[in-house]
Amino acid sequence: MKYYYRISVLLILGMLCGHVSLAQDDLEKLLYESVEDGRKLVSAYISPVMKSLSLGLNQGWYNTAAPHKIAGIDITVTANAMTIPQSELFYNVEELNLQVLKLHESSPDGPFAPTVVGPDRAPIFTLQDDESEVQDGPGGLDLEGELGKNWVPVPMAHVGIGLPKGTDLKVRWTPTLDFDDTSVKLIGFGVMHNVKQWIPGVKLLPFDLSGFVGYTKFKVETLLDPENNPDQMGVFEMNATTIQGLISKKFSILTLYGGAGYNIANSNIALRGRYDVNDDDVIDQEEIDPVDLKFSSSGFRATAGLRLKLAILTLHADYTVQKYNCLTVGVGLSVR
Repeated sequence: MKYYYRISVLLILGMLCGHVSLAQDDLEKLLYESVEDGRKLVSAYISPVMKSLSLGLNQGWYNTAAPHKIAGIDITVTANAMTIPQSELFYNVEELNLQVLKLHESSPDGPFAPTVVGPDRAPIFTLQDDESEVQDGPGGLDLEGELGKNWVPVPMAHVGIGLPKGTDLKVRWTPTLDFDDTSVKLIGFGVMHNVKQWIPGVKLLPFDLSGFVGYTKFKVETLLDPENNPDQMGVFEMNATTIQGLISKKFSILTLYGGAGYNIANSNIALRGRYDVNDDDVIDQEEIDPVDLKFSSSGFRATAGLRLKLAILTLHADYTVQKYNCLTVGVGLSVR
C-alpha cells in the first residue's frame, strides 16, 4: 500500500511545501492488506490539504472594485496562507469503520491519527485479527513546528486587462510544465464588471461597486514508477469558482476594499494503473485504478483588505473568512 501515501505526499508536497522534506522511509510507510481501508485512510489523511488548497485557488483575484480604463493592465502576484483549524490536525480512525485494519493500542494518540498537516507523530496500525503484526503509518508535516502556524501556502498570479463598459478580464495561465516524470497545468479566468453604473441614484455615489466571477483549474500528473511500472500514474486535480460582490473606496493612495460571495471548490486525487496492494503477486480487479477520491469545500466567504498605490506599484493585504480562513498579501504593477 505504499503507493497510497507516496502519491498523497508527493503531489501535495511537490506543489506547495518544497521547503519541507520527508525521508524516503517516510514516503514509503505503508498501510497494508486492504484497498478499501486504504481509501478511507488516505481520504482522511489528506482531506484538510485538498480542501484548503482548492479554496486557495479562489484567492488573490482582486484588490479593488474599480475596473481599469480601456486597455489598462495590471500584473499581480499574491501569497495566500490558508489556515487549518486545530480540529483538522487529527482524524478519528474509529469513525472510518475499517474492516481489516485498526490502530494498535501503542499508537501515540489513542483513537486518533495525524492528518498530513498534523504533528510528525506516526500512528501504529495492526490487523484486526492479528495484533502481533504492526506497521507504522505516516505522521504529519508538523506545519506549526515548521512554519510557526498551521498555514498551507498557495501562491498565485494573474494579468488583468481593462475592457469597454467598465469590465476587467483577468487571466491565470501557465504552459504545461514538465519536471522529469511530472506535468503541471494551470488555467483560470475572471471577469469583474462595474454594476454601479446600471443602478439609478447609486452610480453618482463616491465608491466603486462591481460583480466578480472567477474560475481556476489546476492539474498535476506524475508517473510513480516509470521504469518498472509505466502504467502507474498519480493524478491530482482541482477546480474552483468564486462569485462575489465587491466594494471599494479610494482615499488618495489608499484604497479600502471588500467582497462577499460564494465559493465552489472541488478536488480529486487518483491512482491510475495496476498495483499489487497486498503483495500476493496477483492483480485483483480492485487493484486496478484503486484510488479515486473526491473532495468538496464550498460555502460563503467575506473579504476585507487595503491597497496602497505608489505610481504604478501596488501593495495590498486582505483577510478572508470562509471554511479555511486566509491571509493574502500581494504586489503588482497597475496602469490606467
